[in-house]
Parts: sequence; C-alpha cells; structure tokens
Amino acid sequence: MHKIPDIAPFRAKLAELDGQMAEPDFYSDQRRAAEVAREQQRLSSLVEKFEAYHAAVQQIKENEAMVEDDSVEAELREMAAEELESLTAGRDKLSRDVLRFMIPPDATDSRNSVMEIRGGAGGDEANIFAGDLFRMYSRYAETRGWRVEVLSSSPADVGGFKEIIFNMTGEDAYKYLKFESGVHRVQRVPATETQGRIHTSTATVAVLPEAEEVDIEINPNDLEISTMRASGAGGQHVNTTDSAVMMVHKPTGVTVYCADERSQIKNRARALTVMRSRLLKAKEDEEHAKYAAERKGQIGSGDRSERIRTYNYPQGRLTDHRIGLSLSLPPIIDGDLSDVIDALQNHDYEARIENLLKKQKG
Repeated sequence: MHKIPDIAPFRAKLAELDGQMAEPDFYSDQRRAAEVAREQQRLSSLVEKFEAYHAAVQQIKENEAMVEDDSVEAELREMAAEELESLTAGRDKLSRDVLRFMIPPDATDSRNSVMEIRGGAGGDEANIFAGDLFRMYSRYAETRGWRVEVLSSSPADVGGFKEIIFNMTGEDAYKYLKFESGVHRVQRVPATETQGRIHTSTATVAVLPEAEEVDIEINPNDLEISTMRASGAGGQHVNTTDSAVMMVHKPTGVTVYCADERSQIKNRARALTVMRSRLLKAKEDEEHAKYAAERKGQIGSGDRSERIRTYNYPQGRLTDHRIGLSLSLPPIIDGDLSDVIDALQNHDYEARIENLLKKQKG
C-alpha cells in the first residue's frame, strides 16, 4: 500500500469548479463547460474514493484493536481477524484508485481520433494485413458505439490497403486508441503461398487526436494546395474532374492527399482535418520529448518506427511486446480489443502513479 499524498489541494480545486458550474453563464462556452464538468467529475470521484479509503483504514484499526483485546469474546476476535484480509485488500485497491484519480488525464483524451494505417514490409501481404487492421478497429468501434468515417484511402490490387486514413468519432476515442501507434507485425501463411511457408509482414499505425481550429492555427499562406484527377481501379472509380486534393504545409513539409470524395470541396475539408491532426500530434510529441526522462519506462514512444505487437496466426496468439502480454488472437482480430487496451492503460497508470509518488518523496 502506498502513502496517499495530501488531497487538500484537490478538495480546494473541486470547490472552485463547483463554484464555476453554479454561475449563470457557465454553459455559454460549451467546450469550456464540458472540460470543467469532466474535471469536476474526476475530482468528485477522487474525494469519494478517498473517503471510502479513510473509512477502510479506520475499520482496519478497529478490527486490529478488537483482535488484541483479551476482554472481547474469542468468537468476536476470530471474526474480526477473518475480516482483516478482505478489509486490507479493499483498502489497498482504494489506495490505487485514489492515486489514479490524482493523475490528470491527457488534454486530448476526450477527442476523436484520426487513424492512419499503411502497408509496410511484405508487399501484397502487408497491404492485406493493413486491411485486416482497419476491419479490426472498425469492429471495435462498433462495440463502443463509435462512428468510422474514411477520409482517404488507397486500395491495393490484391485486397487491403496501401494506405487508409479514417476518423473515429465517439466518447474518449483517443484515450482508448492512443497506444495503438507503432509497427504491427503479422506472421502467417499467405493465401498465395503454395508451400505452406510462414511469411512475416508489417503495417504501421498512427493515431492522432482530432484537432480543432483553436488547437492549431494554420495560416492559409502556409498551405500549398493543388488539385488533380483521382486515380482508381477504372470505370466509375476514376474521376473525370479535378476533385483530388494535395495539401502541403510549407513550414513543416507535412503533406496530405485526399481523393475519396467526388467533390473537391469535401476533399479539401478532409485534407485540412488530417493536416490539423498531424500538426497537433507533432506539437504534442515535441512537448512529450521534454519529459522523456520522467516518462521513461512507460508504454513506448508511440512512434511508428517502434514494433509494438505481433499477430501470430499459426499459434493463434497476439503478443504486445511493450508489456509482455500474450492473448488469444482470434477474438482480438475480430474486434474484441478490450483486454489488450485495458492492460495497456493499466500499465500506463501504474507508471504514472510511480512518477507521482517519486515527486511526493522528492
């Protein structure tokens, strides 16, 4: 069990937020109101958990005193001793819960996510695997009631995608998906393999918090926008007008191409959405780099160059290399990502708690 830091500052902040929420014009700024309400809910839960923790500590003291008191009947002392194990376990869990609620969430946790999946090493099989990952995330989105909107895609001739960019719209989408960034490796026998040999291929995944205009201000003069005819598989898939949009942010060199819509205006809007999200992610990565030493030991960097996971079909096993987790592959590739995402979040919380306690000792 860890010592709980002083929660007085958290109580004071909660009182301040309660006061803000009671003001008549509180909801005039909807975005600000939502942020304050989420923070107020977190701090309310913190205080509630702390009160339960404090009650558990008192109950344990009473039981220990009863066990040591010879004037108490033997049967009652025995009952008090039996209760101590469950009371101690409950206290320790509440201690961890309090510490978790002391950790402020990332500012972008409540955002929607822009996801980018690209076929990597392995040729056709890598592109097919990219399609499998898109299907996996789409099915996971269904289980959470999220909406999937494809922003841009480049289908591969043999199936799957060379690249697909899509938006995940739903509550706390970025919070649940942010640890998916990195290199995903697959080991299996491709359908085209005649001798039954296992091939290894990769696909890269990037998860970006959806940015808003207030997050990233883009000077129109910094954008170089060109239009062209979209290429496709032929027939009705090839546009006969210049509807595809190529957008380049000149200061950073970030390039976005969108051609899925037949409307140039819609493709331009989608390209701008992806551009803002990429620039916001670059800004966040720059900030995170400043605290790399403090965050050392947490779940990787989220960089797409880092191999994070292996999908081994012959053995029916998924392995997340960052936390040494192995799970049954079939339900996960079908969209049941809850166990692996929960494990990644718990690992991250534990690392953050350790950092919090180190700061307290310092």
